[in-house]
Amino acid sequence: MIEISTLFSGSSGNSTLIRTESCAILIDAGRNCKAVCEALHKLGMTLDDIRAVFVTHEHSDHISALDVMMRKRAIPIHVTEPSSRELCKKASAAQCAVIHKELCFTERVGDLTVTAFPLPHDSAANVGYVITCDDGDCAGVATDMGYPTQLCFERLRCCRQAVLEANHDPGMVKNGPYPRALKERILSRGGHLSNSDCAQLIMGLCECGMEKIMLAHLSLDNNTPDKAREAVSEGLSSIGLDDKVTVKVAWRDGPRTL
Repeated sequence: MIEISTLFSGSSGNSTLIRTESCAILIDAGRNCKAVCEALHKLGMTLDDIRAVFVTHEHSDHISALDVMMRKRAIPIHVTEPSSRELCKKASAAQCAVIHKELCFTERVGDLTVTAFPLPHDSAANVGYVITCDDGDCAGVATDMGYPTQLCFERLRCCRQAVLEANHDPGMVKNGPYPRALKERILSRGGHLSNSDCAQLIMGLCECGMEKIMLAHLSLDNNTPDKAREAVSEGLSSIGLDDKVTVKVAWRDGPRTL
C-alpha cells in the first residue's frame, strides 16, 4: 500500500513523500534541505531512504532544496526537458538529472511505477504524477494548474488517494492586496486552481472511487484551510459522499500524512 505525506505545502515551499514498506520517493523538494530533512525525520526517515525525486516544474518553491540535497546524497532527479532548461539556470543539481523529453513519461523505482502527465501552468512545463504500487494501490499528485483538464481527470480517476491543489478563493484574490497583474496570473488558465474548481474535480474523482484527498498549495493571502475544506465538503455533500471521503488540508510548515 502507498502512504502519502506532505512534508510542507504552500507558496514558500512544496514537497510530498510517497512511500511503501520498501520504497520512498519525493515529489518536488522546495524550501531548503534542512526543512526537508527535518520533515523526513518527523516521519521516521532520512535522505538515505529516498530513492528518487520527481520534479513537477522549475518554480523555486518546488526545487529550491535540490542543490544542497544533491551535495549530501546523489539522489536521482527526474525532470521534463523544458523544465530542465530553466532548472539548469537555477540549480546545478539539474546537470545530474534524468531528463525526460516527453511530458508523459513513466519511470520505475523499486515497487513503484511513476507516470507523468501535463498540467496547465505558467512554467516551461508542469506535470502531475500517478504512482502505482506493485500491489495495485494507486495515488496521485496534481498541483499548480490553472484549471482541471480532462486528461488530469482521466489520469487520476484510478487513484485511491491524491494530493490536489486548492490554492485560492477567487473573491479573496479579487478583493485582496495583490497587484492587478498578479491577480490576473493567479486567476488565469495558466495560474492556480481555485477552491471551487478543486471541489468540482474532487466530486468527479470521488464518484469514480477516490477515498482520500489532501488539499495542498493553499495561498497564505488568498485562502484559508476552512474555506478550502468547506468548498470541498459542500461539493461532496451535494453528491452524498461527504461522510465517505477523507479530506485533509496539508500543513504549511510541517508534515501531514493522508
